[in-house]
Amino acid sequence: MTIPIFETERLILRPYRLEDFDRCVELSKDESVMRYITGSPATRQETWVRMMRWTGMWYHLGFGFLVIEEKETGRVIGEAGFQEMRRVMEPSIEGTLEAGWMLDPSAQGRGYATEALKTLISWAEDRFPGKIMSCIIHPDNAASMRVATRLGFRETARTSCNGDVVLFLR
Repeated sequence: MTIPIFETERLILRPYRLEDFDRCVELSKDESVMRYITGSPATRQETWVRMMRWTGMWYHLGFGFLVIEEKETGRVIGEAGFQEMRRVMEPSIEGTLEAGWMLDPSAQGRGYATEALKTLISWAEDRFPGKIMSCIIHPDNAASMRVATRLGFRETARTSCNGDVVLFLR
């Protein structure tokens, strides 16, 4: 399996490289980045496991996450992609392409998440025709709700995941 690379007007979406690790740790330990993802900053070990998980999903499922690199600077500014987390929640999102994204605070509010996800969604529609796409978002995460709405996701339920209330969108 070759992990794809995508180029947009302002971004390169590419597989993780080992040299991305320190930058991913930096992003993952930022409370403002992780507040609505896990609720708290990630450790180096948790970041390492996450990088390995995203890469492994590509090989086993044909999709995963990619780093988001800003073309102009070459700087890794975030991560985006699809995952299958086998979450225990109702309604279940198992078997869907669960979209997700995170961006460095300096890159937020510039349309990067929408730009990246539009490209990934277009690819997924061709690669997995008819497969349902979903996302879950904390109800207080207004910025991600705006991105999801722009991408065509609509709230279908409010539910609980890992003890937190989340919005389930399809």
